[in-house]
Amino acid sequence: MEAFLTEHNYDGVLFRKRSNFAWVTGGKDNHIVNTTENGVADLFIFSDKKYCITSKMESARIHDEELAGLGYEFVTPEWYEDQDAAVRALCVGKRIASDTALEPFDQLTGELAQLRFTLTETEQERYRWLGQKAANAVEETAREIKPGMTEFEIQAHLAAKVMKEGINPHVLLVSTDERVFRYRHPIPTAKKLENYAMIVICAEKWGLIANATRFVHFGPLPQELAENKQKLVQIDIAMNLATRPGTPIKEVLEKGFDMYREVGYGEDWRFLHQGGPTGYATREFLATPEGPGIVHENQAFAWNPAIRGIKSEDTILVGKEENEILTHTGNWVYIEVEKHGKKFLRPDILVRDLN
Repeated sequence: MEAFLTEHNYDGVLFRKRSNFAWVTGGKDNHIVNTTENGVADLFIFSDKKYCITSKMESARIHDEELAGLGYEFVTPEWYEDQDAAVRALCVGKRIASDTALEPFDQLTGELAQLRFTLTETEQERYRWLGQKAANAVEETAREIKPGMTEFEIQAHLAAKVMKEGINPHVLLVSTDERVFRYRHPIPTAKKLENYAMIVICAEKWGLIANATRFVHFGPLPQELAENKQKLVQIDIAMNLATRPGTPIKEVLEKGFDMYREVGYGEDWRFLHQGGPTGYATREFLATPEGPGIVHENQAFAWNPAIRGIKSEDTILVGKEENEILTHTGNWVYIEVEKHGKKFLRPDILVRDLN
């Protein structure tokens, strides 16, 4: 952080977003309401001092359970007082960067997020644990659900598996039968499962987020799905192979678009975003055809190409020599594909008996 302050000529940085609180503190948590980006405790970091600004109502827990031993000095207005005023009082006459919009500070949300793209060894180990927990929860759910369950019930079944591990499900998507074909980004409904289900999770712990999608079909697989899963895996592998250090992210997308065209679904990439860098957000930003950014070593990505009736999504860690699929459990059914002399295992559709 000191290097950022010096390079950009700032006196301090204000962090209010939950993602950055977790990143700066090594995985701690400042949230109360689970549907907001911002937490209840701000961090103000100067070159020589660190502050936590939160209400007296929140301060005891934040101090004891999140920031103990980390060297933060607490500023604690009453819950009915203006926390922003307390923040501003700390930096009169100073030049401040912020991860949120707050006058008179300079909002540098994107620039500050870039500092967290390259993951440390500790973050990588946490991510491996989280990736396995998230993927196993989705896969176990696919093995356990039954026709007649509503999408809401499937969602609850999955949520229970991760929440008991202290994992926060940022995103839970479930669609069944015709909804899988009709909607690429479906939230759960009261519709009952008949034959086919898509189950998606974006699971967070320590601020890191693991993303995975799996499919289950009851009874013989229709020909269209049997064909499309083989086509999709070609797009998936093309994008993941292209995600190498130093590669412009838009070039990874172009590799995917080339394969979309090759398998006969040249326009389908337009119906769903294709993913992008992940880590401390479900996507740090969405990759776009003319968008910025290059792939970094030790950066996480989650691509999610999709064609009619099928999508692929896993979380990968970009390595120096090759990529690691953090959400590959080895306990699923896989499509085996050989490419450039190497064998790849990508998730298949789990086919279960109707009885």
